[in-house]
Amino acid sequence: MSDKLKIGVVGTGAIAETQVDALLAENFPGVAVVAASDVNTDRLQQFGAKYGITGLYPDWQAMLAEADIDAVTVCTPNSLHFGPTMDALRAGKHVLVEKPMSVTAAEAAAMTAEAKKANRLLMIAFQWRFSPEAQMLRKYVKDGTFGDIIYVRAQALRRRGIPSWGVFGRKDIQGGGSLIDIGVHVMEMSHYIMGSPKPKTARGSIHTYIGNQPCGTYCDWGKWDHTTYTVEDLGVGFLTFENGAAMTVETSFAAHIEEDVWTVQVMGTKGGGTTSPAKVFFDKGEYMLTATPAYLETVEPFRFKMRHFCDCIVNGTPCEAPAEDGYAVQQMLEGLYASAETDREITF
Repeated sequence: MSDKLKIGVVGTGAIAETQVDALLAENFPGVAVVAASDVNTDRLQQFGAKYGITGLYPDWQAMLAEADIDAVTVCTPNSLHFGPTMDALRAGKHVLVEKPMSVTAAEAAAMTAEAKKANRLLMIAFQWRFSPEAQMLRKYVKDGTFGDIIYVRAQALRRRGIPSWGVFGRKDIQGGGSLIDIGVHVMEMSHYIMGSPKPKTARGSIHTYIGNQPCGTYCDWGKWDHTTYTVEDLGVGFLTFENGAAMTVETSFAAHIEEDVWTVQVMGTKGGGTTSPAKVFFDKGEYMLTATPAYLETVEPFRFKMRHFCDCIVNGTPCEAPAEDGYAVQQMLEGLYASAETDREITF
């Protein structure tokens, strides 16, 4: 690798713009986005003009063959994560792939194996584990303050937050709805806080009851396309792990609840805590106490994620969102969906 870390982007939609904006905001020395690819040539040209990128390619294979790049970030729809990632690793590039890692556990396993074979970094774009709240709870789990973690509750609930843009309502492209799109965030955060235990079983339930109908209420997410909506509005589940811990997951694009909820609650044998609000619970002497941190550093998780990717490559920083974690989360997602479809518990 030269003195400058040169990055190519696969897929130039909104998430790619967010990533490049984050890289520019971090101002990481010696890092430059020099190439991009997209089958939508109009969008590709607009992306190039916005960021001053001249290396523009109609597909990722051409970019990998011709562009002088060290790393690739994959920002395509979920069903298109596998191909670009595998090709980039085989071409000797480091890869950051957006969440979820893929749409099947088998693909995630193959991606993980290919990264090891190529001796290249494969990082999953899990940003919520980098939030100050998640980092606080992870430290208390790691140093034993909470004792053994026995239960985690992960919630990503929207009262009415069905995306009205993109392809989020299409199962054939995204792989699912609230569970795989926003549930993955709180699942990866929970799994990380717990110490990344191996999943053992999954029992899931999914329901579609609002998104497949015309929007009949006022909401700030706008009207969605109900005619192409084939994913779940509500996805919930129960997971167990080989270390004896358990996790419940509650997700929704649309649910009849008072307000949106986005939090992880951790329960251990000696203590526990929540991410939102950031609190810690423990016993001291004869009293049950609740502690709130007087200060948490200001960290924007998405920006930190992008900097971390660069740090891992340039400085050899150990990756905190490795492919192995992505594979475990993919197993959990696949297990919950399979359980919901077959109405039985899935064993990994």
